[in-house]
Amino acid sequence: MGRWEPGARERLQLAALELFIEDGFEATTVAEIARRAELTERTFYRHFSDKREVIFDGQDLLVDAFVAGVVAAPEDASPRDLAEAAVAASGSFFTDERRPWSRRRQAAIDSDTGLRERESLKMGVLARALTAALRDRGVGDPTAELASDAAISVFRVSFAQWIAADETRSIGDIQVALFAAQRALA
Repeated sequence: MGRWEPGARERLQLAALELFIEDGFEATTVAEIARRAELTERTFYRHFSDKREVIFDGQDLLVDAFVAGVVAAPEDASPRDLAEAAVAASGSFFTDERRPWSRRRQAAIDSDTGLRERESLKMGVLARALTAALRDRGVGDPTAELASDAAISVFRVSFAQWIAADETRSIGDIQVALFAAQRALA
């Protein structure tokens, strides 16, 4: 096994995603993932705490991007502007090169109740981090929570549109259109 070859983390992620789609999340074992990646189970556990984390890796980076977007926004930004800046900052994660991976990842998530629950928890983590960042910028409650929830809604819907089979727009373009639609509702 080529356990010392570079790219072990990425190989494990790809192997896991392939197996989750082929056999289902529950039926896939860590041993199978490691074998498909031509690595050992020990190597798997050096990179991930469990098989669920293989496809939720990077959540902390996404949270950090949301918070950084709020921090970097102009001093005179409104709560809505701050929330939009947070979502816009996430765009660097969702490049055209990542779209095929994201589509396959979502297919795996959609096929398993536990993974859908984990994805929902991730949205909650993002919302709480964004709410806290808004509060740190002086936005009071309930405005901070409302702005955060509105932003997470746009993020969630824009991601779903971005991974649609026939979609070619950037996630940033989709987010701009959705924020405009959201403002029109108000």
